[in-house]
Amino acid sequence: MSPGVGSAKGSRTQEERSAATRQLLLDATVDCLVRYGYAGTTTTRIAELAGVTRGALVHHFPSRADLVSAAVRHLASKRAEVAFARLEALRGSADPIPAALDMLWEVHQGSVFLATAELWVAARADATLAEQVDRFEPMVTGTLMEFSRALFPVLAGHPEFRHWLYTSMDVIRGILVSDPAGHEPDRLARRWQRARRHLLLLAEVLFDRVGPASATR
Repeated sequence: MSPGVGSAKGSRTQEERSAATRQLLLDATVDCLVRYGYAGTTTTRIAELAGVTRGALVHHFPSRADLVSAAVRHLASKRAEVAFARLEALRGSADPIPAALDMLWEVHQGSVFLATAELWVAARADATLAEQVDRFEPMVTGTLMEFSRALFPVLAGHPEFRHWLYTSMDVIRGILVSDPAGHEPDRLARRWQRARRHLLLLAEVLFDRVGPASATR
């Protein structure tokens, strides 16, 4: 085996190990945010959960803020990818607008949203974190907006479509933030069904000239 081949193989192995360590740290950070909140998400705790040394953590992420924002940005983008993966199924729906609202509700569930909500609250008193949150939040919202435009090419041209979508996301996030730990799932479900009904009524008023069937063409 020539030196060049051996070096290339070694380099790939190191890259794989580095990527695996980074992924462990990202997952551990989200886990920490959900378990202990932003104040309790320390680099020591993250390293312990990830099973790596603190030196390895600092190598990949020089500060806690870098690690936290990277973790939530990464997993939030994964949440948006799940939405894209459901695009074809929603296109086949007889009435895709209700299905799209349900999709938005679903992608705001679980540890990713809980970790994100922790950052939103903590960013109010942390200027550095607030700056980092401002970097990734528009990316996530923009991805969901792109998904919705692909799902509703006709509706996307309506001047109120973007505002209706933002309102829908604001409503969903408001409901979930009111009970971030999910202690009352039945109550949250009832609140969502009530809000969903009114968001559909609003869609009918705004888009009365564009029915569900034409919205998918």
